[in-house]
Amino acid sequence: MSEPRALERWHPTPLIRVSAVLHAVCGVALALSPARWPLWVGLMTLDHLVLTAASLSPRSRLLGANLTRLPESAARNAEVALSFDDGPDPEITPQVLDLLDRYEAGASFFCIGRRAQQFPEIVAEIVRRGHRVENHSFRHTHTFAFRGFRALGREIDRAQEVLERLSGRRPVLFRAPAGMRNPFLDPVLARRRLRLVSWTRRGFDAVARDPAKVTRRLLKGLAAGDILLLHDGAATRDRHGRVVVLEALPPLLEQMAAQGLRAVPLPATGWESER
Repeated sequence: MSEPRALERWHPTPLIRVSAVLHAVCGVALALSPARWPLWVGLMTLDHLVLTAASLSPRSRLLGANLTRLPESAARNAEVALSFDDGPDPEITPQVLDLLDRYEAGASFFCIGRRAQQFPEIVAEIVRRGHRVENHSFRHTHTFAFRGFRALGREIDRAQEVLERLSGRRPVLFRAPAGMRNPFLDPVLARRRLRLVSWTRRGFDAVARDPAKVTRRLLKGLAAGDILLLHDGAATRDRHGRVVVLEALPPLLEQMAAQGLRAVPLPATGWESER
């Protein structure tokens, strides 16, 4: 498949620039002064540790643009974005959709390409009910953040192809598996005209087994313009066997309404000032 010619849109961050210069200088210094190799290797090791720390921080912008809040226009309209990861799930996603209908709420679903292939009818239903489908990689592997340019591109492209075919719309947003990434991801996304989205706050519903705690985490400090992260895939259950996200979602939406906040999907446009 052909790729949009958008690589010129990528602008390396100050950290990436400093890292590139440091590696170049240390490489030359190592060749000119090999006896001092512990110093040069130590500096490069320190740089890699800084990059690794940035990679492990899902909301960081040290490695590239990262959307953590809605555009100001959405915040002025008292909007809060709901997003769901790791689906579609044949049991959970339809129930999430029913709850969203009940509360007249919109959401974005960051779908795993391989799961979308398995349950194409659910992807179609997400779109039919007025929500958005976005890219969450094809396989959602734990090694995603350790891959190079080509491997990242293949993983993202496969998901793009599947999700566009099933939803009828090409995704414009991407969320990395578990939010983890590396310095290669930003130029890969720029080439494909995709924007990286993380979140303002998350409920940890993929690990928590107490729906009340999930709801409290999402509501604490909640404000217009926030992006909330929940999961319709990888769902956990409470001690009574109930699905945590399905128990946490109604009180969350009720409290949002009480605060005059409206749940919406992540917009496709309007992010220019946030880049």
